[in-house]
Amino acid sequence: MDHRTQPLARDAMAYVLAGGRGSRLKELTDRRAKPAVYFGGKTRIIDFALSNALNSGIRRMGVATQYKAHSLIRHLQRGWNFLRPERNESFDILPASQRVSETQWYEGTADAVYQNIDIIESYSPEFMVILAGDHIYKMDYELMLRQHVDSGADVTVGCLEVPRMEATGFGVMHVDPVDTVTAFVEKPADPPGIPGNPDMALASMGIYVFQTKFLMDLLRRDAADTHSTRDFGKDLIPYIVEHGKAVAHRFSRSCVRTSTEAEAYWRDVGTVDAYWEANVDLTDVIPELDLYDTSWPIWTYSELTPPAKFVHDEEGRRGMAISSLVSGNCIVSGASLKRSLLFTGVRANSYSHLEEAVILPECEIGRNVRLRKVVVDRGVVIPEGLVVGEDPELDAKRFRRTENGVVLITQPMIDRLEL
Repeated sequence: MDHRTQPLARDAMAYVLAGGRGSRLKELTDRRAKPAVYFGGKTRIIDFALSNALNSGIRRMGVATQYKAHSLIRHLQRGWNFLRPERNESFDILPASQRVSETQWYEGTADAVYQNIDIIESYSPEFMVILAGDHIYKMDYELMLRQHVDSGADVTVGCLEVPRMEATGFGVMHVDPVDTVTAFVEKPADPPGIPGNPDMALASMGIYVFQTKFLMDLLRRDAADTHSTRDFGKDLIPYIVEHGKAVAHRFSRSCVRTSTEAEAYWRDVGTVDAYWEANVDLTDVIPELDLYDTSWPIWTYSELTPPAKFVHDEEGRRGMAISSLVSGNCIVSGASLKRSLLFTGVRANSYSHLEEAVILPECEIGRNVRLRKVVVDRGVVIPEGLVVGEDPELDAKRFRRTENGVVLITQPMIDRLEL
């Protein structure tokens, strides 16, 4: 057992795996990786994992990028360039770059760490906190680090308690009564229940804590195994379960929440429906995710923008927003919003009505437009008079309409319209 009094996070490096394609987000990830997708008015998805690390006291971070990384890298360079080497802080962006072999791409999540072992070892962190870069949640990793040290685990795996049959899409932990992992099964048809709570299962969050030396030895062993798929969930964690000690860390123990947040909030916004819903939910009077918590801020790149502006006040042409979030540099000019979220720099023009609309930055909404239950990609110009959300068949012909009736609109779709 470790009796140090100083925070363990000071000796840790956070390593964010941000290479995911995010193909289930359809056209939203045509030009950007999933971690770079906008969320909540000003932030990007990856800002949550990075902010958790920063707020937990971790001052060394690396981000492994891969698919369509330009938007993500640009955001990281603009928004996360405040960590200073002279304060023993570091921030490395680590694209797949033929550093180890001539095959350029990272072969799996473990390979994305293995290819950068020399960079990691140059900082000599005692612990590695491996994070997925594509989930929305607030978590204090110091508490997970402390459990890792106290339990003597080789790996500590962050876990969500989910209804058992909802766990079929996750890696699921089979644990004993003290949360030592006895088996790890990837996407099981019949997930194992939690001891004492058989209707719930422990699903992996893709968050792992290791002693750095142990992880480096493990990665080198895995790299030499010709049968490995170079993946944490498929290869490394099952190996440790079999040959070492893996312990589950329940998210409910380290979830950061304010007095208004009833549930431990974690979302994979990996589908258009889930993405739309998580953003629109922020308009609730008391949302499940509190973005106004100044004690656990979500850091991001903040543009210098003028305040949002609402103009015109006549019947049918009143600049107004009800239960909505409106970001800086938006002008709501004689348009009405209800349960909608406008990102930075949106223009909504006269006689238009938006309901349950998620409008990404720099969009222009023409006059006499009606949009309901939509996600509009960045920079889209919505032509005058367009109506979406009232005729499902027409919506499905023109745009991407999900089974739940959410309509995703991009500029190429608009350009194909015959108005």
